[in-house]
Amino acid sequence: MPRALLASYAARIQKPDLRLSQGEPLNAGRIRIELLSGLTVALALVPEAVAFAFVAGVHPLVGLYAAFLVGLVTAVFGGRPGMISGATGALAVVMVALVAQHGVEYLFATVVLMGLLQVFAGVMHWGKFIRLVPHPVMLGFVNGLAIVIFLAQMTQFKVPGSVTTSGHTATAGEWLSGTPLYMMLGLVGLTMFIIWATPKVTKLIPAPLAGIGIVAIVVIAFGIDVPRVGDLASIEGGLPSFHIPTVPLTLETMKIIFPYAVILAAIGLIESLLTLNLVGEMTGRRGGASQECIAQGAANVLTGFFGGMGGCAMIGQSMINVKSGGRTRIAGIAAALFLLAFIVVASSLIEQIPLAALVGVMFMVVIGTFAWNSLKILRRVPRTDAFVIILVTAVTVYEDLAVAVVVGVIVSALAYAWNNASRIHAETFETDADGKVYRIQGPLFFGSADGFIELFTVNEDPDNVVVEFADSRVVDQSALQAIEAVALKYEAAGKRIQLRHLSRDCHELLTKAGHLMVDSDDDPDYEIAADYSVRTGILGGH
Repeated sequence: MPRALLASYAARIQKPDLRLSQGEPLNAGRIRIELLSGLTVALALVPEAVAFAFVAGVHPLVGLYAAFLVGLVTAVFGGRPGMISGATGALAVVMVALVAQHGVEYLFATVVLMGLLQVFAGVMHWGKFIRLVPHPVMLGFVNGLAIVIFLAQMTQFKVPGSVTTSGHTATAGEWLSGTPLYMMLGLVGLTMFIIWATPKVTKLIPAPLAGIGIVAIVVIAFGIDVPRVGDLASIEGGLPSFHIPTVPLTLETMKIIFPYAVILAAIGLIESLLTLNLVGEMTGRRGGASQECIAQGAANVLTGFFGGMGGCAMIGQSMINVKSGGRTRIAGIAAALFLLAFIVVASSLIEQIPLAALVGVMFMVVIGTFAWNSLKILRRVPRTDAFVIILVTAVTVYEDLAVAVVVGVIVSALAYAWNNASRIHAETFETDADGKVYRIQGPLFFGSADGFIELFTVNEDPDNVVVEFADSRVVDQSALQAIEAVALKYEAAGKRIQLRHLSRDCHELLTKAGHLMVDSDDDPDYEIAADYSVRTGILGGH
């Protein structure tokens, strides 16, 4: 593959100029950027937290408290500065059945258990397995997520409540039409234009915040009748209070909440770790997977005891934060504290913000999140990778993120196994001592075991046969069984077979299985026996 194509294929969705130098000092200018970025994120969090609470079937404050608590804890202790966490739709769609059947108290108990499972995953360092997610899966993930974020904004083009416009009473849930629709689209377009133009004029204020602020001022000053945050629900409330979930501490309760907790913990960690990788690419930082698992878990345990619905990383808000200049923990902490301030003291003001401004911000996030370069490389990368990108994108849209990632990893793993299985072959040549050597090429594992057996022509071979493994690896039990099957065939034909040049780990695998008799003085280069005679009773444990 050409170097330019490799560079294009490996490129992520953002440009290097978004990165913050590791040596940049934390001065007054940096703090101002972080605080303004946090304010922008907090404004964008409000309608999403309310909407996800509605999806889960709980009070809006349950979603807002989750956004505050999860966001604060992960900002302080998480594995990636600049990443934003809160209540998410991926978790809300799982919670709705639990709340409908058993009530919100069972949800709080489930969130606590979910958090404990996530902490356990972090302590066990299971977060490192996110490395197994191939790049095509990541591309499909961000593309699908961009589409999901876009589709989620479509609900803002519906009537939020029973209102009268131009003499017509619109019912909640109807699509906007006529003048209200045109006004909504116009304000969305104005917000997007401001976000695009602001960096060209000044960098003193984050572009998304400028878009929200200017459009809000225009709407309020001219009294434009468009849906606003307050039309969704009132966000007024007090400080979250400690509350032990009132559920029976019985085995029956555990049977109810445990399956939900496992699913929620898995979805939360997958989405969080993928977002961690994405933000890491944008900010030039690595690592922190286990730390993020523990932080997410601790945040959910705390949230469950303070009346929140739990949460995980939010890629949309994380993109807003990074694009607004947020690079440190200050931005995430500020976003959580601003959100709490909105709930406690500034609800009446925040409720006046037009939804069109927030939709415009999210549309710009969609444009920045979608991996447009993936469309260019689909016809130039291996067909399996192209298929995985499209598959993961589709499953993300029609199912959920966790299922999409699992499906993508499985398909990629099967494709890898098939490609390696087709690589098994052997070079053969005769020896002076009336023998024949099979030089095996390629890995020997479950996928190539049958092909390995088919390489040998037992009836036509001489009495002495050598199998050379210098260019191969014995990987698993299926490989051991394949070697045994070949040995038994030669044994039945009254012929002798030898194994040579197994690597140390292959040799240990065979020895541990009781399949070989070792003579460790034969091969000083490999430091293991170079010539193993396979005799009756050695293979198969006979």
